[in-house]
Amino acid sequence: MSCLMLFHTKLQRWLQPGGHADGDTNLAHVALREAQEETGLNGLQVVTPAIDVDIHLVDPPKEDAHLHLDVRYLIIAQAGSEPQGNHESQALQWVTEAELVDFDVDDGLRRMAKAGFAAASTLG
Repeated sequence: MSCLMLFHTKLQRWLQPGGHADGDTNLAHVALREAQEETGLNGLQVVTPAIDVDIHLVDPPKEDAHLHLDVRYLIIAQAGSEPQGNHESQALQWVTEAELVDFDVDDGLRRMAKAGFAAASTLG
């Protein structure tokens, strides 16, 4: 079992696929849309309810620092899926839970990944 990580172009760090709600109040739909846009993968499925909620400070270049509220969902891809990134990422990589240990990611992302791997292991 693996999770897909992307190296974010603007933030210059490894993150999970995701993005802004842009007025859409159905956050599961937002998660699915953003995953499709950022990975180019079709046939994705969103699992509800959300597996994690995180509030953190972001300080992107040329923008004021601000808080992000991430509502995080498990998204399931078909086995053998090959992601195709877009301008928002410089690299995409499938990683196992063991490989994630070597990635420079924050504690919130590690917590989310742990919850995601646990939730995915219960699916048939």
